[in-house]
Amino acid sequence: MLQKSLENITVILASGSPRRHQFFKDLEIPFEIRLNPVDEVYPDTLKGAEISDYLAELKAAPFEGNIAPNEIVITSDTVVWHKGVSLAKAADAQEAAQMLRTLSGDWHQVITSICFTTAGAQRTVHETTAVKFRALTETEIAHYINNYSPFDKAGAYGIQEWLGHIGIEQIKGTHNNVMGLPTQLLYKTLTQMTASVPTL
Repeated sequence: MLQKSLENITVILASGSPRRHQFFKDLEIPFEIRLNPVDEVYPDTLKGAEISDYLAELKAAPFEGNIAPNEIVITSDTVVWHKGVSLAKAADAQEAAQMLRTLSGDWHQVITSICFTTAGAQRTVHETTAVKFRALTETEIAHYINNYSPFDKAGAYGIQEWLGHIGIEQIKGTHNNVMGLPTQLLYKTLTQMTASVPTL
């Protein structure tokens, strides 16, 4: 059991996302929250998973040199990738509406990267899920933007919210990944990482 392996290890989750916090609780992983905000800028030559990998590692950079031997810092990033373009968080309602029009009636990829950083090592993994929206009406898009909170989510939507319930036709891959954390991959990789972390 992972919980047994973590008895003398401190897991640090560097995320302010309530969804990711809840996932860790549901996985029964004890954790501390430590935030070191960074400017999430990446080279424009990166594509798809390269972007989320880069940003997950960028978020870990402020912790380097300040990690105790028995600590594991976990950072992550989610990218919505559609037709060669990364759809980040929308700045306003107009941008959110444009993103949803772009995704309407088509497939896109949701890619989440997780970076595990210890005092002596770093490992980054990612998972990709394909999602298809049916054709959305302007009324549906406006209702979602006006009544929910699309501005803190890549691609301007949350699969767990109203738009996900009424608009998503097909998913190929893991559902939790679209919510921002591939939990099975997290659990598997964290289990592997604990073997190389000394306990105090």
